[in-house]
Amino acid sequence: MIIYVDEVTERLVYTLDFVFKDRKVEYQLTNDLLYFTNCEGVKFNYSSKQLHDTFSIVPSKILFDEEISEIEVGKTIYMQEQMYELDGVIDPLAAIFYTVSRYEEYLSSKTDEHNRFEPESSTLFTFGWLKKCVADRWAEALISSIQLHYGVYFQFAKINAQYIPTFDIDIARAFEWKEGVRTIYGKWKDWVGKNKKSKLIRNAVLAGKQKDPFDTFNKIEAYADLGFEVKMFWLVGDLAKYDRNISVFDQRHRMLIRKMSQLTDLGIHPSYKSNSSTYYLENEIERLNEIVGYKVSISRQHYLKCKLPETYRHLLEYGIREDFTMGYASQVGFRAGTARPFYFFDLVKNMRTLLKIRPFAYMDGTLNEYLNCTIIESKMILDELINEVKIYGGDFISIWHNESIADYGKWRGWSTLIDHTIEAFSIIEEY
Repeated sequence: MIIYVDEVTERLVYTLDFVFKDRKVEYQLTNDLLYFTNCEGVKFNYSSKQLHDTFSIVPSKILFDEEISEIEVGKTIYMQEQMYELDGVIDPLAAIFYTVSRYEEYLSSKTDEHNRFEPESSTLFTFGWLKKCVADRWAEALISSIQLHYGVYFQFAKINAQYIPTFDIDIARAFEWKEGVRTIYGKWKDWVGKNKKSKLIRNAVLAGKQKDPFDTFNKIEAYADLGFEVKMFWLVGDLAKYDRNISVFDQRHRMLIRKMSQLTDLGIHPSYKSNSSTYYLENEIERLNEIVGYKVSISRQHYLKCKLPETYRHLLEYGIREDFTMGYASQVGFRAGTARPFYFFDLVKNMRTLLKIRPFAYMDGTLNEYLNCTIIESKMILDELINEVKIYGGDFISIWHNESIADYGKWRGWSTLIDHTIEAFSIIEEY
């Protein structure tokens, strides 16, 4: 397929690669009108020029701008799919770029208490599309419309869906390994709160009569033994209000980190305060590098704190090449409209970067704490998300914590959601 444009831009190539190259549909781009006119075969005119006998779309300005500007976003229908209409223009390529680049996040100043972009500020959420892989739907709709126009069929590649269970290690132990002051403070909280159950478990753990409830790393190993690509992101920052892990200077903790690093490549879980200070980010990455004995290259932000483009720029600066933060704390779904890995496009620099983004579909706390779902309700939500990824391809990534799979306290029974997901991706479907 040959595509004509008036101008070749970074934004355009980035989007065309997402639509065609990632699906193994070969295309050639040209701004030579005479050459395009003389070509035979499947042709795509992506310009305002009126050309006969060719598939044409009049483009939105977004793929040819170099600035970030306000855009009026509406709804339209394209090939039976609900889609964005940008400044009144129906353009699936522009809609895809707007979504995957997270364009709207550069324009929004609304944030929650943790300075995070809120899903309620996203048009995907307000339009009711957050649980859909809309960017992939629109890409396939565009390919289908070209096929219909020419009466041809592209053997475009379907990316198989796979499940990737990931775990954030915010607090490696509930009671063990904590410095004396933290243990004393914990006991005082149990006494003030009259929490007899916590007091009994704490005493049993500290006496060596019971396993620490947050010590669930054998479960994580079991998931890896099933053949799934387990990922873990470890918080190694200093003790602070939102950073509560065991000290990394405790040799027992260091031994655990090293042990789990043999299971999979560990990722950094940058501390809450590192999002506003690269000093902490650099220090924590160096700490984890020293403990595991290799350079860490993957990450997920603690509290999912991500401000574009600064957060991703900082990660790149300190050697991170894949980030798993793309998603929301308070809502499930596909923040960037896809479950496929994609490269971060820096809209300020107007360029594709080397940072690969790995979007996640849901987090444990989203269902249990934010949405107050029951386990049965949660399984129904997961089935909807899983089905979307199975149809349109990509990685179904979940976020759990070592404490949330412990079947302890408010998390009793919740690890069955992982079992439910594993079962869904273990079924061999017959066609």
